[in-house]
Amino acid sequence: MAGVHGTPTGLALARAKHALTAAGLDPDVELARASSVTNEVWLSSDVAIRVNRRPDKRLFREAQLGPHLPPEVGYPEILGYGTGVGFDWLVARRRPGNVLSRCWPTMSPAQQRVAVRQLAFMLRALHATPAPGGLGDINELGPQLLRTGQGMAPTAPLLAALERVTTFEHVDPGAIRDIAAWVRAHGGAIEPFDVHTLVHGDLTFENVLWDGDGVTALIDFEWARPAPPDLELDVLLRFCAYPQLHVAADYEAQTRAEAYEDVPKWLRDDYPQLFEHPRCDERLRLYAIAFEVGQLLHDPPQAAPRTLTEVHPLNRLLRLLSHRSHLD
Repeated sequence: MAGVHGTPTGLALARAKHALTAAGLDPDVELARASSVTNEVWLSSDVAIRVNRRPDKRLFREAQLGPHLPPEVGYPEILGYGTGVGFDWLVARRRPGNVLSRCWPTMSPAQQRVAVRQLAFMLRALHATPAPGGLGDINELGPQLLRTGQGMAPTAPLLAALERVTTFEHVDPGAIRDIAAWVRAHGGAIEPFDVHTLVHGDLTFENVLWDGDGVTALIDFEWARPAPPDLELDVLLRFCAYPQLHVAADYEAQTRAEAYEDVPKWLRDDYPQLFEHPRCDERLRLYAIAFEVGQLLHDPPQAAPRTLTEVHPLNRLLRLLSHRSHLD
């Protein structure tokens, strides 16, 4: 499920053992800590334990959602879910394979092509699946500051956030107002946004399993929600452009954007409907703006844009309007 590293010790191990005990499983089974970008992940020979230490209980939503996912995505059987002091946890049966992003650098082009074709098949099934009732909202609207339903335009939270960004130090308020004006002019491109079928919501190759012969599962549905299917492209295209930002630290140095250059074309060939909207470019740019502004709220600039890294959210946001971004 992820690359294994380190020795299982300390409070993190205690949380994993708490999860096993609460799920009615043997807490003394041998566990290995796995590298992960967001959660604490532990593996035994049979199960995977994920521990979320943020106060949003995103794993609760996934526990609710898991039984409703289509069999085509290979989602693992959930064995237990619960909470502890300051964390929630999910225990699932392990699926074969390792995360695709870890395997990708050593895969042949033919294997890579197969992986994208099989991923497209899984996405088609997922995007045809109605969201179950009572799923609840994602904390703070999700990765993109866009809202479904509730009698307001989907871009309303984004425009409110852009107004906040104009007050940030080291930000040119005129440039941000230009972005807000663009959002107002083009926001209709994503309407109607109130769609009742699911997207994964965090589609990086960290959340796809590969066993050497094929894709075995799409995992980690914490950000899954009802939304237009092409919203899926927002995270995936950004991952292809900046894969090093989305993988575990222990193999970040081996991860290169050049290795993912063909992925969008392959996906377009295998799942053309994701790219067929007549206002596709506007939609993808709106999604990307909504993502980068959300990131910017969490990581305000501490210096002028020219002194920040190329991949800082502010610089990525500014490039979107000047058509020098990963979408161009």
